[in-house]
Amino acid sequence: MIDLSALRRALATLDEALNAAARAPEDALVRDGCIQRFEYSYELTHKTLRRHLEATEPAGVAELSFPSLIRLGFQRGLLAQSWDFWNDIRDARNATSHGYDEKKARGVAAKIPAFAEAARFLLGQIEARQI
Repeated sequence: MIDLSALRRALATLDEALNAAARAPEDALVRDGCIQRFEYSYELTHKTLRRHLEATEPAGVAELSFPSLIRLGFQRGLLAQSWDFWNDIRDARNATSHGYDEKKARGVAAKIPAFAEAARFLLGQIEARQI
């Protein structure tokens, strides 16, 4: 059984930021907070996926590339979206780490609600399988 508390906390803070952004959609500070919380939630999401698969699959998960990890997670029903979605989210995450650009920030922020939903799905699937 893997510890899911860090992912639960990260997604709770992301939801908090998304709620604030819904109340103040043009507030750049709130948007930047959403992006920051998206960044660490994204990292925890795929690390949690890898840990779960390492614990439940026969062998070789540690060596899987990111695309292969996502494909395996999708095949096992842990992810509701396929590689195309996660590749887009990965690109959004990478866009935030290479400097600030208002247009890019708005584009990334627009993707965060769909990511949050996908991450909550993953968390729910893992929780259900650990019972």
